[in-house]
Amino acid sequence: MNDDLKQKPESYWKEKLDPERYNVLRQAGTEQPFTGDLLNNHDKGMYVCGACGQELFSSDTKFESGSGWPSFTDPVNREHVDLIEDSTHGMTRTEVVCKRCGSHLGHVFPDGPKQMPDGKPASGQRFCINSASLDFKKSEK
Repeated sequence: MNDDLKQKPESYWKEKLDPERYNVLRQAGTEQPFTGDLLNNHDKGMYVCGACGQELFSSDTKFESGSGWPSFTDPVNREHVDLIEDSTHGMTRTEVVCKRCGSHLGHVFPDGPKQMPDGKPASGQRFCINSASLDFKKSEK
């Protein structure tokens, strides 16, 4: 995979992504709550960046937050995402960005579960991620 994806011109992304994905991934847009294709996905597998394919979230960390967007307790690898202070829309939040290509994924909040339904400990964070920013690769198991 090209390591210079952050240097690609916006024309590259406009050609590669459909309009909804371009809006979310490259213009930091947000899909309407409860409309995303992956919100109710309960299959086992890996959620990857919809722009570059970087592995981002395992289905093992997905939980039902009731927020209207897919929610995860942790990225599969913290080195795969950047967390950036976002003070748009009159509030301060932490934006989640794909480290490989610089695409907007969503935001992270400190109101996630401390324990997963299977009893495993969780981070207490809620990575609230747009379905339009993700692709899903179902596990073969």
